This record gives sequence, C-alpha cells and structure tokens, in this order.
Amino acid sequence: MLGANQKGAGRVTLQVQGSGPIRLLVSDCTAELRIRGMANFREEAAAGTVERQLLGDGRLAVTLEDMKSGRFYQSMVPLEGDSLEQIFAHYLSQSEQLPAYLRLFADGDAVCGLLLEKLPKADERDPDGWDRVTHLAATLTLDETRDAQPYALLTKVFPEELMRVFRLYPVEYHCPYNEAKVRDLLRGLGREEVEAILAEQGEVVIRNEMCNHEYRFDARAIAEMFG
Repeated sequence: MLGANQKGAGRVTLQVQGSGPIRLLVSDCTAELRIRGMANFREEAAAGTVERQLLGDGRLAVTLEDMKSGRFYQSMVPLEGDSLEQIFAHYLSQSEQLPAYLRLFADGDAVCGLLLEKLPKADERDPDGWDRVTHLAATLTLDETRDAQPYALLTKVFPEELMRVFRLYPVEYHCPYNEAKVRDLLRGLGREEVEAILAEQGEVVIRNEMCNHEYRFDARAIAEMFG
C-alpha cells in the first residue's frame, strides 16, 4: 500500500527489528508493486503466541528511496501495539502530517490491506467525510476481499462515494539473480581484499539473504574479473 504511493523509480522498504523469536522482518516494494521480503527467526513459537510476543521490543524503520537519484528518507519508531496493524498505524500517526486509517487482514490463504489518508482541507469540502469513510471501512472483513477486484471492493464498501481510480499494477514477487551487480560490488572492494578472501576461504561466496541467492567465485573467476 505504501509502495502504491511511490512515483517513478520510487521504492519503500519496511524493516521490523525485534527481541522476540522473530528477530527481523524486511520487505520492499517499488512503484510498480514489485515486492520481495524475508524473515529471520530464532525458533518456532508456541501455538497461540500473539504477534507482539513474537516480535518483542524493537523498532520499525521505513525508508522511502528514489532509485534513480539515490536519495532516500528514513524514519524510525518504536514498536507500539499488539499487532503489525497497530505497529504500522502508530508509525503513520507519528510520521504523517495528516490522519490515516489502516486495516490489515491475513490468514493462510489470503492477505488484504486498506489504507486511507486524509487530504489537506478535506473538512472544508466534506465536513463529515472522514468520519463517514472510516466508519464504512471498519465494516470490511477478510472474507469479502477473497477473489475480489479492487474497484469492485471499493464500490461495495463505499457505495455512496464518488471515486477516481488510478492505474492498477499486479502485485508480483521480483528478486532477480544479478551476477553482474555482485561482480561490480567485488571490483569495488578491490583486488587485494578479494584475493585475501580467496586465499583464506578457497573461494569467494556472496549471499543475498533477501532473495535467497548465492554467488560463488573461484580463483579463475576472480582472475578474469580483475584481468
């Protein structure tokens, strides 16, 4: 939902660090809704453990990045709330200048989110509009979202509202194998440092935890890289 608000080469990255069984949650999303993510956990929690106990104490970091210019903005807040929904709602209340409303649903078969943000001077145009749409949004259930198209769902939840819908991108997993980028990274480290790793370990191994890709370079590959 935050990714859909990005423009052009924008990307949003969410990172939750905690002291509980789940130590790290990371996901990012581009403006085209290309997503990827990972979770790092210590051990399986007992059945019935609530989200807050899984995460423990920690912080949420949200990074907004312009991949074309390399500029980025990051904000961090402590983990406040008993669920991811409440944690993200707390972030929105701390970092956004205007009120926002968030609903998140998930089970083993489906996931859905609804994010509403109040625009500047909205009360001047529709004094009770914000209260009205948030009341209607609170009626949404996960079962209603299964196999539902976004526009059909919006008109069902907000039947009396006039809506303008922007271009919809299909959400897709995107984490390509990119050896050329890793080679550039190693060249940036310099020949001396890379050859020192090679001498110590017999090969150079780079692991991309986010995408679960592993890149291996033997002595011949390193020699060609710096040749």
